[in-house]
Amino acid sequence: MRQHQQRIEVQTRRGGLYEISGQVRETLAESGLREGVLTAFCRHTSCSLLLQENADPDVRVDLKEFFRRLVPEGMDWITHTTEGPDDMPAHIRAALTQSSLSVPFSNGKPLFGTWQGLYLFEHRSRPHRREVVLHAVGE
Repeated sequence: MRQHQQRIEVQTRRGGLYEISGQVRETLAESGLREGVLTAFCRHTSCSLLLQENADPDVRVDLKEFFRRLVPEGMDWITHTTEGPDDMPAHIRAALTQSSLSVPFSNGKPLFGTWQGLYLFEHRSRPHRREVVLHAVGE
């Protein structure tokens, strides 16, 4: 059993979904591993990771809008406001999603479904530089 780990950076422009499937494929190719599991871990508390459809961009638009309506900015009961009005809603959205996920791979390629992609889901309104750790274990 061998391991390979790599950190990737995702520059976000605003809230929304940013596909990182390409970086996952590149990391697996560089690893030399053929069969195993890749774990993606987001090192932040105001963004998250999603495995989601990558064929129709409307899916990303609707997901972003759903979470904006579910956890809007400007909730008057929020006490954590020192980092701006979008920060605590971003933490809540991240708590409702996931900070890590696993993807099996075979023949050195992730076993995504036909319409699946791996996304960093930015929950803040402003641009951020995000880091995701990709850790592959296999043979």
